[in-house]
Amino acid sequence: MDHKILQAKSELLRRMSVDDLERLRPHLEGVFLELRAPLENEGQAIEAVYFLESGIASVVARASAAEAEVGIIGFEGMTGSALIMGDDLASFNCYIQSTSEAIRIGAAPFVAALEDSPTLRPFLLRYVQYLHIQTSYTASINARHSLEVRLARWLLMCSDRTVGDRLMITHQFLSVMLGVRRPGVTVGLQTIESHGYIRARRGEITIRNRQGLMSLARESYGAPELQYRRLIGDLGSKNPSRQDRSLD
Repeated sequence: MDHKILQAKSELLRRMSVDDLERLRPHLEGVFLELRAPLENEGQAIEAVYFLESGIASVVARASAAEAEVGIIGFEGMTGSALIMGDDLASFNCYIQSTSEAIRIGAAPFVAALEDSPTLRPFLLRYVQYLHIQTSYTASINARHSLEVRLARWLLMCSDRTVGDRLMITHQFLSVMLGVRRPGVTVGLQTIESHGYIRARRGEITIRNRQGLMSLARESYGAPELQYRRLIGDLGSKNPSRQDRSLD
C-alpha cells in the first residue's frame, strides 16, 4: 500500500512514526463500508481495527430496545480502542452512519504490533484519551442541553468529518443518534432551519451558516476538539485539502 496514500487521508496513520507504519503496512487493507455496516458488536470479540478515511462511524450504547450515540469517529480516528487498552471485547456497538472508505487491519496483527513497538501504544493512547473526553462530554451535553443545542453540536461534529457542507442523513437516523423520537428531531431541525443555519431536505442536510450553528451550540461544542489538537494535533496541518476542515 502506497505510503503517500495513507498520509493523505487517515490522521492517525499519517501522524504515526515511520517504523510503526512499517509494522502495520503488510496487514493493511483498503475497504469500502456501506451504510449500517457493523464494525464492532457490544460484548463480542473485536475482529478488526478500522482507520476511517472518509465518512462517519457511530459508537452506540443500547439500553433495552433503545439506543443512542455516545461517540463519533471520522478521518481523525479509529475503531478498536479496547485493544489498545488491553481488552479484546467491544464495550459498545459501532457501525457506519455515512458510507466510508477505511484502512482495515485484523485484530491479531494489530495487537502484535502494539506488543512489538515501544511507541505505537503510547501514541494511540492519546487518541483513546480524546475519544474518552468526547464520549464523556456527550453524556454531559445530552443531560443538560436542549434538543436544538444538541442537534447543532452533532451537525458541527459531522461537518468536521465530512468534505463539503452536505450531510446525507435521515431524520429517523438522527433520532437514533440523539436518543429522541423522530418528531422531536423534525421540529428541532425546522427551528434551526428557520434561523437560516441549515437547509433540511429528505435524507439530506446542508449547512449554510457554520458560525450560526456554533453560536447556537455555545459551550456544548469545542472543548473535546481543543483536546484533540492538544493530544494529536491540528487536523489537516499536513494536508492542504483539509486545512479549512480542522475541528474548532
